Amino acid sequence: MSTYVYGITASAPAALPDGLTGVGELPVRVLTEGDLAVVVSDAPENLRPKRKDLLAHQNVLAEAGTAGCVLPMRFGSVAPDDKAVTGVLAERADHYKERLRALDNRVEYNIKANHVEEAVLHHVMAENAEIRALAESNRQQGGGSYESKIQLGEMVAAAVQAREAEDAAALQRLLEPEADAVSVGPESTGWLANVSFLVDREQAETFLAAVERARRDLPHLEVRINGPLPPYSFVEPGPAEPAGTAAGGGADTGAE
Repeated sequence: MSTYVYGITASAPAALPDGLTGVGELPVRVLTEGDLAVVVSDAPENLRPKRKDLLAHQNVLAEAGTAGCVLPMRFGSVAPDDKAVTGVLAERADHYKERLRALDNRVEYNIKANHVEEAVLHHVMAENAEIRALAESNRQQGGGSYESKIQLGEMVAAAVQAREAEDAAALQRLLEPEADAVSVGPESTGWLANVSFLVDREQAETFLAAVERARRDLPHLEVRINGPLPPYSFVEPGPAEPAGTAAGGGADTGAE
């Protein structure tokens, strides 16, 4: 049977709670290879990113991490069998030990942002004299011609798009001094920024304060924060490949 992989630890984790189950409500167990251990279960059939299983995946990682650092695998990481898992642990032992040292006592905060529409339009109008002039001309002409309306719309859209890149960079500049590392996530519709920050647990309050300052400094942005999370974005692929939809960008649990 295939093996579902949750995360890698430096040694066998402290005794997991009796009866702990993971995705598919299957019992969780620990495999060891040298100085490393990996938390696994059998892989359920027809694995899909249901909210219940996403939460179960995170709960197993939380339990395994109570005694030390865990390298978290993304939801849906499945290996052919236990032997394949321990084989990769043996092959890449030095790499995993280095990552465990680097991520010890650190958590991930995922930041997503998009524009508050009315606020960013106000900024665009205030900053672009050409757009203001065309908008005023259209107003004086009772709305303007079809062509001038199209032109104005295209100019505004281009200016907003350019502002997205500027604001994403500005947001990252405000937050990265309070983080140990930064990982830019994949672009997704509706978000102008999708960035994960690796933060020392003892500096979490400082980082959260920086987020609040960024919200004040960039009031035309809607800034959302998800965390603290296991440092998903700072772990290279482990001894399994995702068989389902990975919970990227901070392991969002908003699936079905």
